[in-house]
Amino acid sequence: MAILSQEEAKRLIDKVLGYSKADEMKVELNGGRTGNIRFARNSVSTAGATNNLTVSVTAVIGKRIGTSDINEFDDASLEKAVRRAEEMARLAPENPEYMPMPGPQTYTTPQAFVETTATMKAPDRAKLAGASIKSVMDSQLSGAGFLEDSATFNAIGNSKGLFGYHKSTNANFSLTIRTPDGTGSGYAAGDFNDVSKLKTGALTDIAIQKARASQKAVALEPGKYTVILEPLAAGELIQFMVRAMDARTADEGRSFLSKKGGGTRLGEKLLDERVTIYSDPTDSQVPSSPFSGDGYPYEKVVWFDKGVVKNLSYSPYWAKQKGVKPLPEPSGFVMQGGTQSLADMIKGTEKGILVTRFWYTRWLDPQTLLYTGLTRDGTFYIDNGQIKHPIKNFRFNESPVIMLNNLEALGIPERTRGSMVPPLRIRDFTFSSLSDAV
Repeated sequence: MAILSQEEAKRLIDKVLGYSKADEMKVELNGGRTGNIRFARNSVSTAGATNNLTVSVTAVIGKRIGTSDINEFDDASLEKAVRRAEEMARLAPENPEYMPMPGPQTYTTPQAFVETTATMKAPDRAKLAGASIKSVMDSQLSGAGFLEDSATFNAIGNSKGLFGYHKSTNANFSLTIRTPDGTGSGYAAGDFNDVSKLKTGALTDIAIQKARASQKAVALEPGKYTVILEPLAAGELIQFMVRAMDARTADEGRSFLSKKGGGTRLGEKLLDERVTIYSDPTDSQVPSSPFSGDGYPYEKVVWFDKGVVKNLSYSPYWAKQKGVKPLPEPSGFVMQGGTQSLADMIKGTEKGILVTRFWYTRWLDPQTLLYTGLTRDGTFYIDNGQIKHPIKNFRFNESPVIMLNNLEALGIPERTRGSMVPPLRIRDFTFSSLSDAV
């Protein structure tokens, strides 16, 4: 397994830094094991595993930067990688916004590594995939899925004495199920650091139920509807908003956080007061790396508190311009929710649409954070607290900012794509046209 201990990583980084003749140098180590199994039409199509370890060297000469990567670790090869990075730096144009590398930092210690996931083998993956395939075959449907597990580490060091080390595990499973007549499609997905929490059978049952229930969908006119967004769908839009919390674009008038006439909307109430979103690398349900790619620490940061914009992310360059400390954008987030289950939310909806997930979501306008995309794999009409029938898919045009001002209810948060997101009931969600895709 290509996972170095903290001590081994430190020795290797120090050795590479010892070859440096540049003004500054950064060394990154990334390595680990990844395994996967894929099936389609109820049969395994591919399976495999990879082990990899890579050194990335970044040399700085003045304000010129060069980078080289290598996966050979004898002394001659490592020194050659350093010389190559330095040569590229001398040839590169100056970066007028280059900022000196940070010195030693203090990092938190997220608990993101789980031994049971790290030691997964091919038979373990086959067992998890096999349970899903059996359920699909017993249901006389057709399934396609992908399971991937990984155990990885990353380490960073520079010529100013900075050093950081982090290791993590992850297990991801996604599944699409189709009915024999091709009119029904269901989807489910799950991801955890601890593979024992990944229940492929339960996820498969959800996808089977959605596939059967979505057959022979009927068309509704496009327009504004009350919707219930499952966590997969809600998280799709909210992640774009959280990753757009950049101070520079806001200061320069290019963001949904820009204020007309200049300035930003920091400190303003922008969303419904029930919306609180934060990031925390030590969160037990979604732990993440404690440092960014340039070595600045990730700490717990509240981005929205009861609808109020509390923080913006700052690159090192823009932080200096504004006289604040650098604050990296989050890699994952937690959105606080309520106590209702998805079933409770459906029962409490007089009329509306249940959306399983969005697909092919794309940016339309950064200043309003308007996005477009399609519903997919199970879209249903709700009448008097019950799912009445499947409906054809829609194209939507919606902004998460507007969406989170039209919030009616939040459910219990669930992990999705490395974040915690609750199901949401939203009024006046905009569907612009119909889609024939299932």
